[in-house]
Amino acid sequence: MAINKTHKHWDTLGPLVRTLPDKPGVYQYYDRHGNVIYVGKAKNLRKRVASYFGRERHDSNRVNLMVRRVADIRHIVVDTELDALLLENNLIKKYQPRYNVLLKDDKTFPWICIKNEPFPRIFSTRHVARDGSKYFGPYASVRMMNALLDLIRQLFQYRTCRLDLSPRNIRSGKFRLCLEYHLGNCKGPCEGLQDEQDYQNTIDQIEHILRGNLGMVVKALKRLMHEHAGAYAFEKAEMIREKVQLLEKFQSKSTVVNPSLSNVEVYSVLSDPDHGYVNYLRVVHGAIVQSHTLEMKKRLDESDLELLEMAIAELRQRFRSEAREVIVPIKPETGIPDVRFVVPRRGDKKKLLELSERNAKYYRLEKKKRRELVDPGRHGRRLMQQIKKDLRLETLPEHMECFDVSNTHGKSMVAAMVVFREARPSKKDYRHFNIITVDGPNDYAAMEEAVFRRYKRLKEEQQPLPQLVVVDGGKGQLSAAMKALERLDLRKKMAIIGIAKRLEEIYFPGDSIPLYIDKQSETLKVIQHMRDEAHRFGINHHRVRREKDSMQSELSQIKGIGPATAQTLLIKFRSVAGIRKATYEELKETVGPAKARTLKAHFTRDE
Repeated sequence: MAINKTHKHWDTLGPLVRTLPDKPGVYQYYDRHGNVIYVGKAKNLRKRVASYFGRERHDSNRVNLMVRRVADIRHIVVDTELDALLLENNLIKKYQPRYNVLLKDDKTFPWICIKNEPFPRIFSTRHVARDGSKYFGPYASVRMMNALLDLIRQLFQYRTCRLDLSPRNIRSGKFRLCLEYHLGNCKGPCEGLQDEQDYQNTIDQIEHILRGNLGMVVKALKRLMHEHAGAYAFEKAEMIREKVQLLEKFQSKSTVVNPSLSNVEVYSVLSDPDHGYVNYLRVVHGAIVQSHTLEMKKRLDESDLELLEMAIAELRQRFRSEAREVIVPIKPETGIPDVRFVVPRRGDKKKLLELSERNAKYYRLEKKKRRELVDPGRHGRRLMQQIKKDLRLETLPEHMECFDVSNTHGKSMVAAMVVFREARPSKKDYRHFNIITVDGPNDYAAMEEAVFRRYKRLKEEQQPLPQLVVVDGGKGQLSAAMKALERLDLRKKMAIIGIAKRLEEIYFPGDSIPLYIDKQSETLKVIQHMRDEAHRFGINHHRVRREKDSMQSELSQIKGIGPATAQTLLIKFRSVAGIRKATYEELKETVGPAKARTLKAHFTRDE
């Protein structure tokens, strides 16, 4: 097939296309800047690449645009179609070409590692090292991995320490038994109380569980249980029986189909105009031991078959799969040696495929919900509706304010107020109040002053009032805030509540019994966020005020230096240390020659 001669790079591309080999491989398209813009695989490189340039227009506008930008073509010949598929997948991940399917969740997944060392440790990791250790996974669900580790920990005794348990170290008596031994979680190999063979038997059983071979472990445990019972060791037999029950319970939760289905993979594909979703299930002895959905962003209107082939290559490589039977909705064109693809019509395999399809649909629905929640306005409106419902408010709380008081034994007393608009912080509206009418540690009076000053000003300036006011504290602080509102005749103009720290109770004016909101509710989380913001904002200001008062107090002890002069000096030099380092000329320019001499004499005497 001849290249389309209207292409602006025809002189360069024509000879390249004509000389491509009739062999399987991978081709890469480059733009005029030398960037890889597309990577593809082919059974026959020459025919596949020529198909892009054999006509003036393609059905897809994206393909037309991509072809017009191709300035160079490079290729790699491989032995088989499978090699081409795997190489294509790796190059796409490496270059992230503009017109290729984009894998949306190419992240590091956790593994369970059995360390290559004497008395191997078992732990989770996201880093696979080539040190001879055994790795199981990766696990798309951290929750599933942790549940499996918890089960293993309940069933078996093995070490969790990082000690170097070499024979020489154990013989030398270098180590001492730790708490895990006394709790019955470890048999004490560090002091030679457990030999390596016995420990390895435990590791072998754990490996069977991690591979999904629960039945084999159950049979071995039952055999051992009967041996103990036959030897009248009933306590040991009972302990093993409890382990068998735990394993069987775990297995019953996982078994979904015929247990004869062993080491099988299931793939289903679902797509919309912009995205593709491929769900992967791994089944061992009828139990689903892994599940993951791969999201792909479409670039060139890729078909479901193309998405499926790419996902199979990616997921088998990612999860290091060795399954010999793969259940799919469409049979891939690219075969895999020693792997049989099955498109089921009925029976247990069909049920598994339908289950995989449901997982893909649920994933797509969840992603759609998340994208909708990205709209902050929509999320805020939903939160405000929930707050209105939970607190039984008459109006939507679009504007909320929260007050908190900070002091040190009644000194440097300050109050802080934060503002939330549409359930989000509006930091430009935050305010501090230096309490001026209260003597001593009286948080109630300080709260009353802050609330009164805030809303007196809003009232005088005819500014909009909040729909909800929150005070940090219980009935006492709430009553103080209520007094301020009543003095301003604003009691019925806005809702007001108090939140007590101890049990996170919500108090309403006039109600002696608090309202307890679900600890997981979004309403309580927003109120807690407001309270914590007010506390943080107030503490920061209180710290600054306390430090400033302390510095002014130190300066005021110098004869001839009054509060006003101390304030002027601190504004100029920022700290007492700055004043100490200042030259006579700098001090003279700030406070005059007499006070400058006094300051230099004081600090010189201190030195």
